Amino acid sequence: MDGGEQSLDIQALLGAYRSACLTPDDVMEQVLSRIATQPDRNAWIRVLTREQLQPFLQALRGRSPDELPLYGVPFAIKDNIDLAGVPTTAACSEYAYTPEHHAFVVQKLIDAGAIPIGKTNLDQFATGLVGTRSPYGACRNSFDAEYIAGGSSSGSAVAVATGQVSFSLGTDTAGSGRVPAAFNNLVGIKPTRGLLSTRGVVPACRSLDCVSVFALTFDDASRVVRACQAFDPDDAYARDAPVSVPLFNPRAFRFGVPHPDQLEFFGNQEAAALFEDSVERLCALGGEKVSVDLEPFLSTARLLYEGPWVAERYVAIETFIESRPEALYPVTRDIIAPGKHIAAADAFKAQYRLMECRRRSERVLDGVDLIVTPTAGTIYRIDEVERDPVTLNSRLGYYTNFMNLLDLSAVAVPAGFQSNGLPFGVTLFTRAFADVALAVLADRLHRAANNRMGATGAALPPAVTDVGIQSGLVPIAVCGAHMSGLPLNHQLTERGAFLQESTRTSENYRLYALSGGPPFRPALMRHPRGASIEVEVWAVPAAEIGSFLQLIPAPLGLGKLELADGRWVSGFICEAYGVEGAKDITRWGGWRSYCSNSKF
Repeated sequence: MDGGEQSLDIQALLGAYRSACLTPDDVMEQVLSRIATQPDRNAWIRVLTREQLQPFLQALRGRSPDELPLYGVPFAIKDNIDLAGVPTTAACSEYAYTPEHHAFVVQKLIDAGAIPIGKTNLDQFATGLVGTRSPYGACRNSFDAEYIAGGSSSGSAVAVATGQVSFSLGTDTAGSGRVPAAFNNLVGIKPTRGLLSTRGVVPACRSLDCVSVFALTFDDASRVVRACQAFDPDDAYARDAPVSVPLFNPRAFRFGVPHPDQLEFFGNQEAAALFEDSVERLCALGGEKVSVDLEPFLSTARLLYEGPWVAERYVAIETFIESRPEALYPVTRDIIAPGKHIAAADAFKAQYRLMECRRRSERVLDGVDLIVTPTAGTIYRIDEVERDPVTLNSRLGYYTNFMNLLDLSAVAVPAGFQSNGLPFGVTLFTRAFADVALAVLADRLHRAANNRMGATGAALPPAVTDVGIQSGLVPIAVCGAHMSGLPLNHQLTERGAFLQESTRTSENYRLYALSGGPPFRPALMRHPRGASIEVEVWAVPAAEIGSFLQLIPAPLGLGKLELADGRWVSGFICEAYGVEGAKDITRWGGWRSYCSNSKF
């Protein structure tokens, strides 16, 4: 990216808006200019005109980033997702229709202030992991145009990686939201199935489809997911996140690594070495490596295309493929058409087999917090894929095809570069609804492995914080009995909270020992003649804050307190009347030190 151009990562863009350095109109001009200079990537099927963009810009007049979390943020939409008034083609012009309404997720993003720029290229009917199965041209990798971009959400990935938009929507049935992320040095979030509505999405396998998100950073991707995550009662496959979601401590976790004989890189030794580097980084980040059996997952993967789920792809376009079979891309037609002849008995047999695999996979996951695999074992040139489109495509699904069949959450993480300059990525996955915990750890891994955003050449922005409101977790600073190993710590751990960091306040606080107990409690108060006090910052699920607040007795409460590095977080503070007659213990620098030197 040219040094004078605005980075489109959301953190930087919103900062530019707040400082009045840019307006959304300015950004739209930059975006359209960037798109116009890169036509050879075949990333776009349709780009909105300046006239078509005006209603979205007009809707932002008089609004600000403080009101709208995605104010003026440009995004791309895979062309199997509806944008009202713009044809949806699914990469087949003969199939195209013009929807009257936005897809549910698109509407949520527009409501949050985001601006849709257009529709992106894909493997036709979202059938493929290569990005070459399109009459609109093979989508080319953002680092080397001779190589595939990955699919089926190829254009969505390339548009973000080359700095044309801030984020994009894809879909993911068998890896389409992860493989393109790996091949273009992007973050790719494949949410838990049903967490994001698929209403207004052309189905591939309706029972398995997910809307996915491509972004330059995990902070950006998490912000986008939260903006469009809402239960959609009109989507039969929508699911609301449970009140209590699976969490693990991203600084102390057990992660599974497949047995060596189950790892497949298809002859790419550099990819194998980069995967080992990722395993070592996870250990350095606080992980405990555990060897796991990937066989139940691999057996499940084979069901997707060797079993009756091909019939679901056929059902999705049954009327069209029967009336216009010649309109389909040849390899796409050859994959989908046989689904017509799959018997109901075969479907039941496959369901039985799937449930057996699911039970065995659950036992594997019982022993770890998550599993790490390559996102794809290798990458291919476009000409290689064109010579052998089926075999090479199937290799790319080795680590991805089982995810939605087994109802797992997954994130694709940039993980370094091969000597030829092409990126490599890994995937972290675990049980359904663990999306937040995965994203928090994935952000740490991304920053440890790779400081580049997509193919832009720009460095990652500083982390906002390991845990932010946008991730569904709230940092809360504790200074007394709620600290690790102390009597009330269970009130945090029982709610799925985990320790984010041990740190200190700024030098503006005094610490007091309150009367009463057990449990004995301190009180923290801001004071102009204060000191720096030891605290722990815990990440608490937002859904659990209410019940936690109910446990806090007067005169204590939650307010804002300042940490030593200048950050402000929620934390325990005390009303002034509460310290009348209390013992000032500031000189001890913290509750632990005071307790170890005092008798109650």
